[in-house]
Amino acid sequence: MTPYPVNTNLPASKSPLAWATVGNGILFTAQIPIDAEGNVVDGGIEPQIKQTLANLKHTLESAGTSVANLTQVLIYVTDRDDLAAVNREYATFVAEPFPNRAAIIVSGFARAEMLVEIVAYAVVP
Repeated sequence: MTPYPVNTNLPASKSPLAWATVGNGILFTAQIPIDAEGNVVDGGIEPQIKQTLANLKHTLESAGTSVANLTQVLIYVTDRDDLAAVNREYATFVAEPFPNRAAIIVSGFARAEMLVEIVAYAVVP
């Protein structure tokens, strides 16, 4: 299967990228805490992780899959102290059997106001 971009109807990126691509039955996606207008949500890590997870759910559904079909989730945060809030929200987002997951602390993102980014892989049935 030739990889193809998923039409998520999320705001256009300011960078040369697709929000999600499907290839060989696997969805590859990266999500950030932007609202419908393309602005990074403010208010700290809790609104940002909620928005990022909402964008991820929307993207999964746009690709014809769901949270239940996630196979791997990589969560990048800029502050180790934010992991407790991230874990609380993430625990409401996924159910058993849980996908493989890693949390990575980074020094920053391309958009300085971002505190979190998620890269995820899911099966597209």
